[in-house]
Amino acid sequence: MSAARRVGLWLVATPIGNLGDISPRAVEVLGDVSFVACEDSRRTGLLLQRLGIAGQPLVAMHEHNEATVAAEIVQRLTAGETAAYVTDAGMPAISDPGQRLVAAAAAAGIGVSAVPGPSAPVAALAISGLPTDRWVMEGFLPRKGKARLQRLDEFAAEQRTVVLLESPKRLGATLEDLAAACGADRRAVVVRELTKLHEEVARGTVAELAARFAEPPKGEIVVVLGPATARPPTDEQIRAELRREIATGASARDAAAAVAARLAVARNRVYRLSTELARSPDAQAP
Repeated sequence: MSAARRVGLWLVATPIGNLGDISPRAVEVLGDVSFVACEDSRRTGLLLQRLGIAGQPLVAMHEHNEATVAAEIVQRLTAGETAAYVTDAGMPAISDPGQRLVAAAAAAGIGVSAVPGPSAPVAALAISGLPTDRWVMEGFLPRKGKARLQRLDEFAAEQRTVVLLESPKRLGATLEDLAAACGADRRAVVVRELTKLHEEVARGTVAELAARFAEPPKGEIVVVLGPATARPPTDEQIRAELRREIATGASARDAAAAVAARLAVARNRVYRLSTELARSPDAQAP
């Protein structure tokens, strides 16, 4: 499809705090489309009023109704209307609703384009001072259970900078979990209230930051976790450490826990190798 294609759906980035971050092109597009789809019609209505383009028809589409409303929006776009989609703040479809709408529009052959702009994850990464050449956006962690432990374990050997979103009330617990999984000395940055009056950038180790934010702060939070500095051990290195532990009389489970902590390796990986080793005839060999 050529660059001159007709655009039916626009993804428009909106300010994450400071209204001055809205671009002139964003205002132009929001005023020109047939209707504006949005995460919260009350919040978007106020934004449009402040931008001097009140009166645009609004369609609410959020995480709970995206599948249904996206189909309805695509029908309207297919009929020749145009739309812009905005979330409450930042870039739509990036840890916010919008991905399903984009996929549905693309599948229907509708041109999709973006008016780029504010993004809390990207802004936090840029000012963190941590490596930015290779990074990964993880969004919100699972709140509990095996899924949370597995994700934390993966961070232990992650060679890229990791960007996380977190609520103020869970920030302290998440930093403590990161310290347990990745080591207390892992570098991290907590960015709070980006572009707002009380913006804060706190740098340190995950242990230091866990202590600093033991009491929940206020505002929107982005956590930037530095990459693991050491190359992750190979399976053979892990097996060698497991054999040493098992030779002292430790069970396969206890050996796995000890080795995972010592080498800062994902626990599920070490448990898998310990199980394989326990079944082998030379499990007790030093």
